[in-house]
Amino acid sequence: MNPVVLAFVGDAAYTLLVRTELAESSAAKANELNKRAAEIVSAHGQSGALERMLPLLTEEEEAVYRRGRNAKKATKSKNATVSDYVRSTGFEALLGYLYLTGQTERIRELFLPDKEEK
Repeated sequence: MNPVVLAFVGDAAYTLLVRTELAESSAAKANELNKRAAEIVSAHGQSGALERMLPLLTEEEEAVYRRGRNAKKATKSKNATVSDYVRSTGFEALLGYLYLTGQTERIRELFLPDKEEK
């Protein structure tokens, strides 16, 4: 599948994952939850999360990430550096790939590591 299409799906899946986690772990009002979610799912936030995850990726996952990172995009980011934007596209492509291949447990391992320890 085209890596930009994987990123399209991954963006939605990640947003839902983050919003669900915030809703379940906070008593904050929706406006505050929305602000926090926007920070986390931003290109800069995703790039930071990717740094933590990179050492945990399998060879196959790394390949999907690189395909997403290197894919030609039809748009440019207005609020992120080029580096953060391309890394976040790779991040989203990886999540889209894991989501579409039914690897929900792997998503939890990579994206919600604190949940595994509890």
